[in-house]
Amino acid sequence: MEACAECGYSYGALRRREIAPEVRALAGRYRQVLTGTDGDRLRAHPRPDVWSALEYACHVRDVLAVQRERVELARTEDQPTFASMRREERVLEERYNAQEPSVVASQILSRADALAGVLEGLDDAGWSRTGVYRWPTTAVRTVEWIGLHTVHECVHHLTDVASLVAGTGRQTDGGVADR
Repeated sequence: MEACAECGYSYGALRRREIAPEVRALAGRYRQVLTGTDGDRLRAHPRPDVWSALEYACHVRDVLAVQRERVELARTEDQPTFASMRREERVLEERYNAQEPSVVASQILSRADALAGVLEGLDDAGWSRTGVYRWPTTAVRTVEWIGLHTVHECVHHLTDVASLVAGTGRQTDGGVADR
């Protein structure tokens, strides 16, 4: 995937040194929405097949943690196979929609900072390390791709969150995260 037709994100838009600052900046945008929007609006389900804005935010929070773990694994193992993050199961198991938005905002900021810190510490060899990523198709991916894909996750779901909060009814298919 070079560009996302739904959110407009382009995988070629950022250089390595821009990925970590972008992850942090996007986390700040989630904080603004989560702390500046009524909890009922964040928890609303406009359609039964669409997550709430809060559920998307919780998903992004968990993506940031999982992607940091994947980067660390790729740094220490030769071409590990990354486990699924179980995105659909987590929504129910961890009761995403019952979580406190301000806490989720804080967690997004801290997890974004942790991932960004790891990425900032990489040299060329670290960015080139690989692992087997199973979504959207099973493929060997570099740490650089993982960083770019994480930015895509944040951008893509920020579009979903903003749409839900605005009440415009436009959501992407939610299909950028691995299963």
